[in-house]
Amino acid sequence: MKFVLLRSFGGDYLVVVKNIAWLRAGENGQTLVGMVGGEPLLVVGTIEEVALKIKTGTKVEEKPEPQ
Repeated sequence: MKFVLLRSFGGDYLVVVKNIAWLRAGENGQTLVGMVGGEPLLVVGTIEEVALKIKTGTKVEEKPEPQ
């Protein structure tokens, strides 16, 4: 599963890339990210910046808990 970290003024989101359905320009230079089966997220950056971040992505590997 590929995740991407999307920053928001209200907090950050770690989103599964396959669950992103669409992008739309939001207010104040932000972007709305449409999620499959959910409400859109308002994130920091233009559509182009967010699209590039989704395309290049940030893979998060699961790490075992220390014992």
